[in-house]
Amino acid sequence: MTLNSLRLSQFRSWPRLELGLDKQPLAIFGPNGSGKTNILEAMSMLAPGRGLRGAAAAEQARQGPDAGWRIRAALGDHAVDTAAAPGETRSVTIDDKTVPQTQLGRLVRVIWLVPAMDRLWSDAPEGRRRFLDRVTLSLMPDHADLALAYEKAMRERNRLLRDQVQDAGWYRALEGQMAESGSALTRNRQDALATIMAAQDGGDFPAAQLTLLPGEGAADDADADSIAARLAAMRPRDVAAGRTLSGPHRADLGASWGPQDMPAALSSTGEQKALLLSLILANARALSDQPVLLLLDEVAAHLDADRRAALYDRIIALPAQSLLSGTGPELFDAFGPRARRLSVTKTDGRSAAVEVA
Repeated sequence: MTLNSLRLSQFRSWPRLELGLDKQPLAIFGPNGSGKTNILEAMSMLAPGRGLRGAAAAEQARQGPDAGWRIRAALGDHAVDTAAAPGETRSVTIDDKTVPQTQLGRLVRVIWLVPAMDRLWSDAPEGRRRFLDRVTLSLMPDHADLALAYEKAMRERNRLLRDQVQDAGWYRALEGQMAESGSALTRNRQDALATIMAAQDGGDFPAAQLTLLPGEGAADDADADSIAARLAAMRPRDVAAGRTLSGPHRADLGASWGPQDMPAALSSTGEQKALLLSLILANARALSDQPVLLLLDEVAAHLDADRRAALYDRIIALPAQSLLSGTGPELFDAFGPRARRLSVTKTDGRSAAVEVA
């Protein structure tokens, strides 16, 4: 199943864009601020959540928070429409039927890499946890429902903690829900890491050993009874803190590579980038039986010519529909005739695009 077309209305810098697509990689180039990333962000909205920028719907409207936007896509035989009316959260329809956002994850797997992720191994655990959960969601669409169930129960428990409620029965009920969904979340994460490690191919992009780190509070525990018992034992401390301090929501992702098991956080900037690309490529490779949309924003500028050529060879070999962005056409020379090219410009706050040979 291929993304055949994309139509934008009032999204970011695009008053309107109609883009025809096929299975060939599409290289989008233009000056900084011209609207390249906005196209990739629109495509990332074909996944559940807030897209590659993590932005609220009101922030994505070209004419400001009092306006709306719309994205329409032809995905195989399916018509996908997602939009945000002024002051409202975004809606999703598939084949003219309103559906929850989680249904998007069952239609297409969207994987992305953006420049902010270059700091993945040195930033706070929250960013690595989000990355891990996006990988897991791409492999297991039910992961989104489990995360929603866990977060809902935890919010209710946190409310009780802040109000210093003493009724143990209420806590037990919520902790049972957290334990059930939390254990499944952790098992999904562990299975996803094993799948990604098996799909790595080394070479110019080194294979990594990946680990679900416990974080604070045994966040790698996949046993529901153990999670429930820990939550019960932690109640006095959690009441003092006003929030839940133990559980899968505190998990972290660890990575090491090479014969010396070099931790990713201690590797050079170039090695960290190559390692991240290795995981992204492995994620796409592991989804060979699913439709995959791979979005690589400004990826070429951080690689030397040889590694760019190696990356493009791998992209061509992937069972994925790939879109890349960069500042100039020369960054994509190593593709040769294997990729289409789209030139993007911006005038008076309005982006425009034209395909070039």
